[in-house]
Order: sequence, then structure tokens, then C-alpha cells
Amino acid sequence: MGWTTRFLAAVAFLVIGVVFSPETFGSKSAKLTTFIKLAHLLCFSTAWGAALWVTFIGGIIMFKNLPRHQFGNLQSKMFPAYFSMVGVCCAVSVACFGYSHPWKSSSTAEKYQLGFLLSAFGFNLTNLFVFTPMTIEMMKQRHKVERESNIGEEVGWTKNQEVAKANPKLAAMNKKFGMIHGLSSMANILSFGSLAMHSWYLAGKLDL
Repeated sequence: MGWTTRFLAAVAFLVIGVVFSPETFGSKSAKLTTFIKLAHLLCFSTAWGAALWVTFIGGIIMFKNLPRHQFGNLQSKMFPAYFSMVGVCCAVSVACFGYSHPWKSSSTAEKYQLGFLLSAFGFNLTNLFVFTPMTIEMMKQRHKVERESNIGEEVGWTKNQEVAKANPKLAAMNKKFGMIHGLSSMANILSFGSLAMHSWYLAGKLDL
């Protein structure tokens, strides 16, 4: 099934859900409120689900099964798209939540939740525009040094660590890459944590 077919199928199910929803035949204000809630829920769940998969599942599986340079090249293409998508979803969630809960009339808990969403948005922007470009550039430089030492096509870090013991240039690049990548990972974890805290808030609002 192609991407277009899958997308149209998802949209079709969404339309069916809207048509059979009681709010569809309500007042315009009720429709707007429901639309804003839907946009918030879909964008939040997309951001949280993507962060969960990339951070704890997909990335680890790829690292353990792909040659290291192939893994790095794939990540260099995937992460800008990942942070862009999550950033857009967080922005929509912030806008929808802010519209539904005006600051002056919001409770303390609601103000905290808006803060969590803004934090997730900010951490993703930092990754997208600061840490990710730095990480990709450092990765490309390190790949070049590793190819000169005939390593990088293996799975895992073993050969890199062995060669780095006798190659000060590679050891220095490993240290710098580790620092930048660590900052990127921390920003990603903080974003995920902010979204996780908002998920607890939303769960408390559900009436199942």
C-alpha cells in the first residue's frame, strides 16, 4: 500500500468519525471547540508517539543492526524530519491549548501544562536548529577519519574504540561528538518528558 493510499485511508476514517459524531450537528461554537480539541489531541499524540518510537525503540534497533556509517547517514536524514514534525505538532498543541485555556482565566495546573508544551516545543527547536546541524557536521568529519582507518562498516562501537586508542585525532573527535550528541539527546529526553507530563494531565481529563 503506497503512502498516498495510506494517507487517504486515514483521512477517510477521520471523516467518518466526524460525520457520526454528535458534535457535527451542534452549534458553530461547539464544532470549533471540538475541532480545536481534535487538533490538540492528534498533534500531541503524534509528537509523543514519534518521540517514544525514535528515542527508545527505532534508534536502538537500527544501531544494533546497521553498519555504523550507514546508521549515521540514515540518522542525519531522519532527525531533521523528526524534529521538524514534532516541533510543528508541539506548536499546534501550544496554540490549541492556549486558545482553549486563556492565560488570565487559566488555573495553575493549566498554566503548568502550557509551560510543558512550550518546553517541548523549545527543546525541539533547539535540536532542529542548533544541536542536529552540529552533530551531523561532526559525524561527517569523523566518518572521513574512520574511512582512512578502514573502519565504520561494522556494527557497533568496538573498532572505533580500538583505533581511537592509537589515533589522537579520532579520540578527540569522539569526545567532541559525544558532547554534542549528549546535549542533543538530553534536549530530546527533556522534550519527551514534558510531553509525558502533559499526557498524565490529559489522562486525568478523560471520561471513559
